[in-house]
Amino acid sequence: MRKSYRWLSFLTIVFTAFLNTLLVAQSPDVQRHVVVISIDGFAAFLVDDPKVPLPNIRRLAREGCIIEGGMTVSDPSVTWPNHTTLVTGMKPGRHGVLANGVLVRGGIGTPVKIDSHRDQSDLVKVPTVADVAHSAGLRTAEVNWPCTRNSKSFDDQFPDVPNALDYTTPRLRKELIEKGLLRDEKHSSFRNASVVGLDYVWTEAACHLIRTRKPHLTLVHLLNNDSAHHKRGAQSQAGYTANAYADMCVSRIVEAIDDAGIRDRTTIILVADHGFALTPKAIRPNVLLRQAKLLEVVEGKLTQARIHVIPEGGIGFVYCTNPAKASQDAFEFRKMLIGQEGVADVLLPDRFGEVGFPHPREYNQTPDAILVAKEGYAVSGAVTGETLVATFEEARTSYGSHGLLAKISKMKAMCILSGAGVRSGIKLPEVNNTVVAPTIAKLLGLKYPNADGKPLLDALQTSANGSER
Repeated sequence: MRKSYRWLSFLTIVFTAFLNTLLVAQSPDVQRHVVVISIDGFAAFLVDDPKVPLPNIRRLAREGCIIEGGMTVSDPSVTWPNHTTLVTGMKPGRHGVLANGVLVRGGIGTPVKIDSHRDQSDLVKVPTVADVAHSAGLRTAEVNWPCTRNSKSFDDQFPDVPNALDYTTPRLRKELIEKGLLRDEKHSSFRNASVVGLDYVWTEAACHLIRTRKPHLTLVHLLNNDSAHHKRGAQSQAGYTANAYADMCVSRIVEAIDDAGIRDRTTIILVADHGFALTPKAIRPNVLLRQAKLLEVVEGKLTQARIHVIPEGGIGFVYCTNPAKASQDAFEFRKMLIGQEGVADVLLPDRFGEVGFPHPREYNQTPDAILVAKEGYAVSGAVTGETLVATFEEARTSYGSHGLLAKISKMKAMCILSGAGVRSGIKLPEVNNTVVAPTIAKLLGLKYPNADGKPLLDALQTSANGSER
């Protein structure tokens, strides 16, 4: 316990020192506002799909800048890692978020668990652009943004975390009840709403904050799109309906910016965390591991494991629980899976650089191997059943999935910049999502030099001396 405390104290000192270096000679632009709207799972290919009604999103693209062909996301192409990349400009291997929660290793034989009930300080190893903005004196707000629980860097927050209302800023929670958007302060009553209903509340909460607080930086994350695409696929009737609803939510937020009287000083950044692909089949690696007696199942539940796989959509994190044998066990796992139906590859740590992951010796959340499914297949965490390959129904995976390798074109995400400081009618070639955070910093006059990406200067207006206006 004492050693863990010292290590936590050391990390706190390092984090604080890192943040302080970013604040030297800051000259934030207090007249500027940036609103980042993330529509979960809004694949880049949907923006030009004629079957998708997107009048508001396409108007913002025409008036500003769109990344043609989409924005390349980070591995793993799932929600929390990529939302953290969007606000750090760093790949998950650097910022530390590899899943929708903390991956907790136990002792030998103990399966790894994902713990989503964690604070930002437990999840994110580096300062975000919101941390820097708030420390520089700018007003900040977030609505349903992942990895922000108990952050000290938001004047108002309504985080994407289990039991979100318990961690929502009290004044905001009270105001949303008064406006009739929340029934009460109980998270259970809030979560009883449909995903569409949740998006409605989150949208109206963002609108309320923009009208009343005028944050310099507002982060908003909408979820219904992702839910519909998982169930029916992105290019389905349900998917198109969800796309249209997301467009309406965007229009409400733009209207709030107008009502606040800050439209001419506000940059809107429309992004997504990943794309989508159809996965009518799934592979169940834990079934093979069970049959090889490398894991134990009691009453349908995983209880012990020498090796097991945690699914991340189109990839699987392979964990070997005995550190002394992890390297050999990972190698044997690869031999077991390579050549099987639905398996594209198994990456061992010597190839983790291909996906931007550190070695498991350097970061204990990192898996010991990464299982890569072929397109059309998802990875299932199921431990019951008798075959490696199953339909998505039998494997209890989704018909539509993300989590495939980020280099696959269907994983590319929408990225549009529009409004103050953005050149009009610009189309830029593909970029990496690490450019978003430094671009936010540039627009707000903040120093944020340690990101993997660089500001999207080609999208921004410049003055005669070449500086961003």
